[in-house]
Amino acid sequence: MSDERFTEGKRAFEEITGVPASAFLDSLATTAPELGRFVMEWEFADVYGQTRLDARLREAVMIAACAARGATAAGVLRLRVGSALRAGLTRREIADICVQTGIIAGVPSALAALQIAGEVFAGTPEE
Repeated sequence: MSDERFTEGKRAFEEITGVPASAFLDSLATTAPELGRFVMEWEFADVYGQTRLDARLREAVMIAACAARGATAAGVLRLRVGSALRAGLTRREIADICVQTGIIAGVPSALAALQIAGEVFAGTPEE
């Protein structure tokens, strides 16, 4: 069962993020390979495989959660902004999510999230 979950998680990771799963897994290979496997199996196979949220709403939630975490989630936020664009969120919607998150998480968190979003937007074609 675990190998099936791992394979399904890698497939979902690539579909959602547009990034090869091997790149993510390789980044953890020497320090924590078990964490990479856990992320593929739990987050991308189990959680996403059973969610009732559509891709747009799921990515909006992920952006808000990462923005609220601040600097500790900067790398994941960068990945999720790209995933949100792939899921059909607009740049304006993503920016608004970051601003709204600032109400609870604070203006510095919102500003940091907007900076990261802007960096991702600069590297992607506008639709």
